[in-house]
Amino acid sequence: MTCPIGHRYRIVDGIPVLLLSETPQTHAEGNRSLLIAEAPDVTSTDATTAQSGDIDSFVQQIIAGTNGCLYIPLIGKLTEYPIPTLRLPGGEGKLFLEIGCNWGRWCVAAARAGYRPVGIDPSLKGIRAARQVAQRLGVEAHYVVADGRYLPFADGSFDQVFSYSVLQHLSPDNVSLVLQQIARVMRPKAGCLVQMPNRFGLRCLYHQARRGFRPARDFEVRYWTHKELTSAFTRMFGSVRILVDGFFSLNPQISDVHLLPRRYRPIIYASEALRTVSRNFASLAYVADSLYITAALRQ
Repeated sequence: MTCPIGHRYRIVDGIPVLLLSETPQTHAEGNRSLLIAEAPDVTSTDATTAQSGDIDSFVQQIIAGTNGCLYIPLIGKLTEYPIPTLRLPGGEGKLFLEIGCNWGRWCVAAARAGYRPVGIDPSLKGIRAARQVAQRLGVEAHYVVADGRYLPFADGSFDQVFSYSVLQHLSPDNVSLVLQQIARVMRPKAGCLVQMPNRFGLRCLYHQARRGFRPARDFEVRYWTHKELTSAFTRMFGSVRILVDGFFSLNPQISDVHLLPRRYRPIIYASEALRTVSRNFASLAYVADSLYITAALRQ
């Protein structure tokens, strides 16, 4: 594939690898994807990922990395795919972009909610798994290997942009680049929903203390204040709101409670109860661990 300004991209196992080779990658998987795409014989790569029972083996091994530490006991033991509930109105056929989709759980959720999902991720292994998961679950979704800082889509392409547990790993400068790209590919009445960690969340403070409150390195989590989030998003968008996603951790979903060990379930139920209460007591957002930022373009 060739873009209008001359970049050439390889297609590996039917997957476009739309990463810029001259740009430093934010994740090691981006470098691995480029190495595979630039190999003389890309047809020699493994086009499929192995299965463990009914669950893709890549998902079995990566589940804690994508879903959080409470999912560690599920590594290699998944009996079903943990598909979350998307906290958005019904899609009605709208185009949905997920930035950092990995094995595609939120794209599946979007498809089930009536959206037409497109997922990007720098990991070729993740995108391969996402395609297989979608096929196995009977979901129509499209996936490409790409970088959120350089989205390979035309201006005004999408009705809804979404990202969960991804931008938290990027530096503020790279987050700004991603937000610029999000604003560029959004249609005039499109929405944006991004999950980010709160610096003053109780569990987030614990993790910051464990590393001595030093600045984050490499792909470590960056913790943001409400003021920093509002400032970063307001520069790119018009309407910006901060909502509570959860407490005591960053990723567990109430829809997965039946899959998790019983000892973890009170944590998830308590988080969901506090999230519900936060609708009437907005100040709880200042001590929540996981936040949603919802934004729309300036009219």
